[in-house]
Amino acid sequence: MILHICGAADWADVGEDGEYLEPSLDEVGFLHCSDFGTVHLPADVRFRGRTDLVLLEIDPAKLDVPVRWEEGVPPHPAGIWFPHVYGPIRRAAVVGVHEFAEVAGGGFRLPDSLARR
Repeated sequence: MILHICGAADWADVGEDGEYLEPSLDEVGFLHCSDFGTVHLPADVRFRGRTDLVLLEIDPAKLDVPVRWEEGVPPHPAGIWFPHVYGPIRRAAVVGVHEFAEVAGGGFRLPDSLARR
C-alpha cells in the first residue's frame, strides 16, 4: 500500500466512480505519494498547520497508471525514494481514508488506524 496526503474536501469532491487529481500532475507529471514509514516527511514540510487533511490508502495493483519509486521532488537529503503515481488516482484504488492531523507539539505521525497494521 502507498499513501497520499490531500485535503478532506478535495477527496469529498471525487465522485463514486471518479478520479482524484491535483496540480502536481500538470506541474511535474505525477502525484506525490509515500509509504507508511515516510509519510511524515513530506507532511512535516508541506502541511504544517493544516487541520483538514486525510491520508488516502492506495492499492497500487488497483491503479491503471504507472507507479514508480523515485527520488523526491526535491530530493530528500537522506536519499529516500517515494512512490510517484503517473496519472489520476481512481476512487476504486483507494482502500482506506484516514484522518491525518498534527500531533500535540507539532509534526505528523502515522494515524493509529494504520500504525497497528
